[in-house]
Amino acid sequence: MLTQFKASIGVLVGIAALVMGSAANAQTPEPILGTWRLDVAKSTYKPGPAPKSSILTIEPAGKGLKIAIDAVNADGSPFKWGFTTLRDGKEEAPVTGNAMFDVVTATRESATAGTNVYKKAGKVVMTTKGAISADGKVMTLTSTGTDPKGQAIHNVAVYTK
Repeated sequence: MLTQFKASIGVLVGIAALVMGSAANAQTPEPILGTWRLDVAKSTYKPGPAPKSSILTIEPAGKGLKIAIDAVNADGSPFKWGFTTLRDGKEEAPVTGNAMFDVVTATRESATAGTNVYKKAGKVVMTTKGAISADGKVMTLTSTGTDPKGQAIHNVAVYTK
């Protein structure tokens, strides 16, 4: 159970992806949209363990984004979760499939950067900051917080398109 939980923490960094996008332009799609794959070798998970794999799918949903994470935990168990958010910094969007979080508030800070704040029972448990590279092919997500056992979490996940 703890192994699955720690791996799910690592997967959570993928959620930060939702907070980033490009400037509104009908002819240029947001760079965050699409399918992102975790590069486990370039990522670090403290305290760990890292997931075996993680695929992050981001698609438009009305005025917001739908985020779906399909991962395999370090112990080989599947882990699927997600949410839909407006990225306005105000809305608390419900998180489904992840026992570590109840809600997330996403803020789009620029065309290629943003922050997600995750809560459980009203308490902030994780903050994830994300940035997309200039070429739109690499997304780096840095997550800090505390797991249910009180251990500090510092994960840096690198996703590629």
